[in-house]
Amino acid sequence: MERKNVWNTYSPKQLEEVDAFGKEYMYFLDHGKTERECTDLVVNMIEKEGYVELCRIVKEGRKLVKGDKVYAVCMNKSVVMFQIGEKPMTEGMNILGAHIDSPRLDVKQNPLYEDGGIAYLDTHYYGGVKKYQWVTLPLALHGVVVKKDGTCVEINVGEAEDDPVFFISDLLIHLASEQLEKKAAKVIEGEALDLIIGNMPMSPENEEEKEEKDAVKKSILKILKETYDIEEEDFMSAELEIVPAGRAREAGFDRSMILAYGHDDRVCAFSSLKAILEVGEVERTACCILVDKEEIGSVGATGMQSRFFENTVAEVLNLVGEYSELNLRRCLAASNMLSSDVSSAYDPTFASSFDKKNVAFMGQGMVFNKFTGARGKSGSNDANAEYIAHIRNLLEEEKVVYQTAELGKVDLGGGGTIAYILALYGMNVIDCGVAVISMHSPWEGISKADLYETKRGYVAFLKRACL
Repeated sequence: MERKNVWNTYSPKQLEEVDAFGKEYMYFLDHGKTERECTDLVVNMIEKEGYVELCRIVKEGRKLVKGDKVYAVCMNKSVVMFQIGEKPMTEGMNILGAHIDSPRLDVKQNPLYEDGGIAYLDTHYYGGVKKYQWVTLPLALHGVVVKKDGTCVEINVGEAEDDPVFFISDLLIHLASEQLEKKAAKVIEGEALDLIIGNMPMSPENEEEKEEKDAVKKSILKILKETYDIEEEDFMSAELEIVPAGRAREAGFDRSMILAYGHDDRVCAFSSLKAILEVGEVERTACCILVDKEEIGSVGATGMQSRFFENTVAEVLNLVGEYSELNLRRCLAASNMLSSDVSSAYDPTFASSFDKKNVAFMGQGMVFNKFTGARGKSGSNDANAEYIAHIRNLLEEEKVVYQTAELGKVDLGGGGTIAYILALYGMNVIDCGVAVISMHSPWEGISKADLYETKRGYVAFLKRACL
């Protein structure tokens, strides 16, 4: 199959649009490094575009009609939005679904300790990471601490120009002969990923305090008390995430790429969000789902496996006057979905890991993965041929540049998305999104053109998908 380099298809005006869209996405990345921050950003964006929280509609006792825009939030970590279409919802929706969590390090519930005159936060890594990639980087701390009285304290340290940053140490090369003999998975152990947060002991007020134990830890606790009014015990009800410090950057002399933390999967979340905001009037109800916990199996109340989405669809059906248990099943089964998630980009440095005929290339448009999973397609949603043909037709009519791919060579590994969960309802689902190089590393790379083309593809899908 002939591949197109999408850059060669753009007019000067389109090139300006590509660049502007890339910059808008970079702002989203910089201000949405956690799922809570992403949810806040999304709600602010969609309310400016006329979206109203679903619970408000319920309280007001009014019905939804064609053109209405509503949303619901789950525990400040997941959000789903709907634009009501002309056709009955029992004929199905067009759904874009992405996740807004990314691999990171989480602070444990009893984390603060001192050793060797250094204060640390104990961590537990989240999602699939190469642990050795997280040492000696400037790191930032994002999240919330909820006190016993319910007060929620927001923490964001390491992003502003004059903020301190944190880091995880590594063994100096001069003493690393034994370490360098270890396998990559063991070079840095999970329990060694502890965050260095201080070194200055509390100033002693008398002779006895000069020899006091854990003086650095006590100094940190004093800072936390003075700055945030939190105690050590408050870590028990905290959600603190450690992420790479620093903003998204344009990459390459030609500025054609974006290097940033969290492309997986905020690149598809952002393009899905922008698509539903730009689509205009729709025949079938348009839906965009942005969920948490995909990186650890889509579990929990805010993951795709929860009933949050299904319950919200039931509420919307009730407000358009179509609800029954049977109609809920009919609506979900008749829906079409794009599981908006990233794919691996071909990396010539590691060419032996890819099947070059069946891999995504940066700069060649949005990527479709008929299946994901591992080994013999285990854990995969395998999209049917009729649905793929329908998607191909509408994309080509809208002149969207796209490619098809697999994650890598057979039996080398694999990965999953939320696609199989939505497919349980009997709806048509296929994975598609943006190709990412160095996926799941602290800093990942994408092509601006692929981002732009993917958004265009999502808009075309919301407008026209009806199989």
